[in-house]
Amino acid sequence: MRIVVTGATGNIGTALLRRWATSSEHHEVVGIARRPPEQPAQGVVTWVTADLSREVSAPALRTAFAGADAVVHLAWGFQPSHDLGYLEALGVGGTRRVLDAVAATGVPHLVHMSSLGAYSPKHDDEPVDESWPTDGVPSSPYSRHKVAAERLLDAFEAAGPGAGTGAAPAGSSTVVTRLRPGIVGQRQAGSALLRYGIPGWLPARAVSVLPALPVDRGLVIPMVHADDVAAAIDLALEQGAGGAFNLAADPPLTRDIIADVLGARPLHVPSAIVRLAVSASWHARVQQLDPGWIDLAFALPLLDSTKARRELGWEPTKDAVSVLREVVDGIADAASGPTPVLRPRSVADNLRRAVTEGPVFFRKRP
Repeated sequence: MRIVVTGATGNIGTALLRRWATSSEHHEVVGIARRPPEQPAQGVVTWVTADLSREVSAPALRTAFAGADAVVHLAWGFQPSHDLGYLEALGVGGTRRVLDAVAATGVPHLVHMSSLGAYSPKHDDEPVDESWPTDGVPSSPYSRHKVAAERLLDAFEAAGPGAGTGAAPAGSSTVVTRLRPGIVGQRQAGSALLRYGIPGWLPARAVSVLPALPVDRGLVIPMVHADDVAAAIDLALEQGAGGAFNLAADPPLTRDIIADVLGARPLHVPSAIVRLAVSASWHARVQQLDPGWIDLAFALPLLDSTKARRELGWEPTKDAVSVLREVVDGIADAASGPTPVLRPRSVADNLRRAVTEGPVFFRKRP
């Protein structure tokens, strides 16, 4: 198969390329990224440089998609968290540009990486299936953007053959797969997670000496390993399976499980107080995690992955606690990967860039 992967240098993209590099199935893979790796990734990948946040990327997408058997759309952004215009241009605008290019070139299969974040708030801790409403959590920019991308997919599918999301005509009908995983982790994303959520002046090892975890006792979240998400993508491509699929490993991660993995004492602090502290520190530019993530953590439902198991034959190879331990170890070691997105993180480098380029939340995209 000829497969084009947007966001191929990120957390899930690297896991997918790693899987294909060791697979007996041979795929012709085109990786699209704003910053392709300097060294070739695992296996044979043809790299295309394109910034999906900009309309100028549209011709490059159409050229890359021409003749493809499938497109896997993974590209998304998390930083700078204060630049919502950029994040929307990449997540929502990038999805629109991908859909228009898919329509223009008649790609038979599109796999879109949606998210747990697209779901509406839960009623209780009973896991929900793919029929749960995807109206999101309005106070979270990430959730709003994931919902907007889902609505673009709705319009694309409703239009059917002959119409894209813009003026481009479609060459054929396209099977659309929406994957909605819980929190996706792997060891080599440690440095990236540090950059997203921990101030640059704080050493990575501080994570492993946290004395207490001051979080509401009601916290419970689903998690899944990046390799298992890559396996679901592979299965969907092999089977040409359309529709939505939840992806989560057991067990759901409670506040106490997270504290145990961190080696910290669980300390009950109401979610409203946690949000207030995160909001104040985010607005003061002390840390980069916007308060919408706290709203998501306490509002989003747990995931029922029965459909993925039944229809795709998917089964996670790592339980959620093992995934969390791997992620925490990766964060503590500032583990990194072979791509710019997963590059090593160090306090010295962060301080140097803060002096030469300014704080991350004030930097302009090139």
